Amino acid sequence: MSRADLAVVDTAAVRPSPLWSLGLLRSELGTTLRRWRTLALLGVLAAVPVLVGVSVRIETRGGGQVGRGGEGGPAFIAQVTNNGLFLVFTALAATLPFFLPMAVGVVAGDAIAGEADAGTLRYLLVAPAGRTRLLLTKYATVMAFCLIATLVVAASALAVGALLFPLGDLTTISGTRISFADGLGRALLIALVVAASLAGVAALGLFVSTLTNSGIAAMATTVGLLITVQILDQIPQLHAFQPYFFSHYWLSFADLIRDPVYWDDLVKNLELQALYTAVFGSAAWARFTTRDITA
Repeated sequence: MSRADLAVVDTAAVRPSPLWSLGLLRSELGTTLRRWRTLALLGVLAAVPVLVGVSVRIETRGGGQVGRGGEGGPAFIAQVTNNGLFLVFTALAATLPFFLPMAVGVVAGDAIAGEADAGTLRYLLVAPAGRTRLLLTKYATVMAFCLIATLVVAASALAVGALLFPLGDLTTISGTRISFADGLGRALLIALVVAASLAGVAALGLFVSTLTNSGIAAMATTVGLLITVQILDQIPQLHAFQPYFFSHYWLSFADLIRDPVYWDDLVKNLELQALYTAVFGSAAWARFTTRDITA
């Protein structure tokens, strides 16, 4: 066999197949979801709709009114007592500013730094994965967690809403009526939009994770940056810069409950998340592919 043939055989031997890549993704996702920290985060997220639903139920038991948007909650929170499906929208609005991104920041910050801290990063790279493929797998795992966490909130809210409040046709925040099936479809679409809204946080956390060998430091830094951006987004003097903060259009998902749907801010939100993903994803790739792995 010639040297060229040997080179081809050697290249084929070390190049992972697509099925191997799917196996790596399944392994990473399984490892992430089995961690007690991850289960605790999902438990907290599932508890938020319960607390919101019970609070609304107690507040309205004597005929009281729930505060409307701008005065105690988003524009649709006052509709929860009329239709339990609105609890899904309310719970997502309650968790999106902090709880959901914090959970994603913890998982993303630990993605690479946690492996280095545990001394397993070198062993992952010994397998025929390659740094780029491993980084993409880590990001896909974090995005899968974004979807799972969002669906946990939505499912918990739907269950609590069905137990505490009536279900049926619902009135949109535009004042029109849509069927329950249409509303359920919009709830699922909103959950997908909320998960996509966390793509920028996931990319930022992954980039921070490539900068250190300490998982705790990476998680703390990511959550700290998240809180900082949230604070800056509330300062009126920074209004010129706020449309560029990854959190600025997060609550635009409420426009999906309008009839017709108002798409402008939704599109801006997804475009902004794509921009943050491209910038911090590229930065994470540049750092990780040139980094000396010592752990």
